[in-house]
Amino acid sequence: MTKERLYLFDTTLRDGQQTQGVDFTAEDKTRIALALDGLGLDYVEGGWPGANPTDSDFFDAAPALTRATFTAFGMTKRSGRSAENDDVLAAVMNANTPAVCLVGKTHDFHVTKALGISLDENLTNIRESFAHIVASGREALFDCEHFFDGFKANPDYALAAAKAAYDAGARWIVLCDTNGGALPDEVRTATKAAIAAGIPGDHLGIHTHNDAEMAVANTLAAVDAGARHIQGTLNGLGERCGNANLTAIIPTLLLKEPYASRFETGVTLGGLKTLTKVSRMLDDILNRVSHKWAAYVGASAFAHKAGLHASAILKDPTTYEHVDPATVGNQRIIPMSNQAGQSNLRKRLKDAGIEAPKGAQMLEILDEIKRREDQGYAYDSAQASFEILARRVLGILPSFFDIMRYRVTVERTKVPGKGRMTLSEAVVAVNIGGQKHLSASESMDETGNDQGPVNALWRALERDLGPYQAMIDDMHLVDFKVRITNGGTEAVTRVVIDSEDGQGMRWSTVGVSANIVDASFEALVDAINWKLLRDGAVAV
Repeated sequence: MTKERLYLFDTTLRDGQQTQGVDFTAEDKTRIALALDGLGLDYVEGGWPGANPTDSDFFDAAPALTRATFTAFGMTKRSGRSAENDDVLAAVMNANTPAVCLVGKTHDFHVTKALGISLDENLTNIRESFAHIVASGREALFDCEHFFDGFKANPDYALAAAKAAYDAGARWIVLCDTNGGALPDEVRTATKAAIAAGIPGDHLGIHTHNDAEMAVANTLAAVDAGARHIQGTLNGLGERCGNANLTAIIPTLLLKEPYASRFETGVTLGGLKTLTKVSRMLDDILNRVSHKWAAYVGASAFAHKAGLHASAILKDPTTYEHVDPATVGNQRIIPMSNQAGQSNLRKRLKDAGIEAPKGAQMLEILDEIKRREDQGYAYDSAQASFEILARRVLGILPSFFDIMRYRVTVERTKVPGKGRMTLSEAVVAVNIGGQKHLSASESMDETGNDQGPVNALWRALERDLGPYQAMIDDMHLVDFKVRITNGGTEAVTRVVIDSEDGQGMRWSTVGVSANIVDASFEALVDAINWKLLRDGAVAV
């Protein structure tokens, strides 16, 4: 059976940029656009030319996309001027992109209240705007703003507005749940009504927001009803609660029935294997920690903590996994914790390249894990520290270096141009093969900002590790989490540190102490030891 084509439109660089705290540079946009193009997206919407200097710079040096159609965004022409003489529309057209997506009103309430014009005048603005785009030889898309709210209030007008753009030559009529409050049945009904009104499904798209946690479900409901164009963002970025998440939609379309048998997209199964990498690349650009519990691409998406689950996974992964993690470029994790059984332990040792011992040593490892977790350690979220612990119990942990001493001082001082600041200085003395290495660092970064005592410790520790220096030069810290495990004067601090290297490998380590700096230092040392183990370092 011939599969129907679904077209994927990414608006991370435009709608995703509306996310609170997100501020792309032109260089960021170029990097993301090329990654989306490589993934196999059909359209990459770059932003609104002329709306701000960053978007203008980005369109002036447009990325060379090989698969995706580069798209500019704008709005339908304003009343009182022709499409040819609207300077806002002209800025969009002057970006010279192959495709242009315009947003326009389809809810009568917004036409009369927000725009303050008549319903007929709005239809004229839509019609003339798209006739102008089509006459220029561009592919035209119409984002029907507030379509589902408008359809509930005045279905005839919402459909008339959508039909005006289609009749004027728009390639795609995109139904938008702008407020993000629609439900799947409402989306399904309105999508079918649009098709019945004369807009074929292969010219119909869906654009949903996630304010009711329904964006992905609403997107699939529209596809079920006949829409063949899907808009969304990478990692679900977007204003308020975000847009439909393409990192969930894409694998669902490729791996789940009936979609996998009925449809094809520009993303191949081979491209799908890069999805997790692309998702985490975006988080790196945004300098934020990836959402561990994200469907398909999250670090915990295929984590099996309970002993019963791990035992079944070893026999057949499909017992507790809805897809193979490798299909989306992710990996299975069997965490270790005080709930763990021998099945978890054997699998985790195997993944670490450690031959599982027999008899008493297995129990010794389990007992040590449970004893230390009782003290506040958490190995389910610190896999690298688990491996360090297991190797230590088994007597197979190499001694790469020995910490002789460390010192951290914190001082409130006056800094020229900055005023009063709290700065930290750290000194670390390390013994490597009988030779002493002494390093120092401060917490002020290159921009003159204080990064805290833990950062100073890390910079001192990684500054001089003698024969191991080349192995840790590409290592950096990406997250730092602190939790107080019990209160009062005897409070214990747990620190979990996430590290990453130049190949994109991430690992987590844990430290526990009544002193937050000491707990952090323990996690830092584990992180370096694990990196050296993974890279095959030889103890001197």
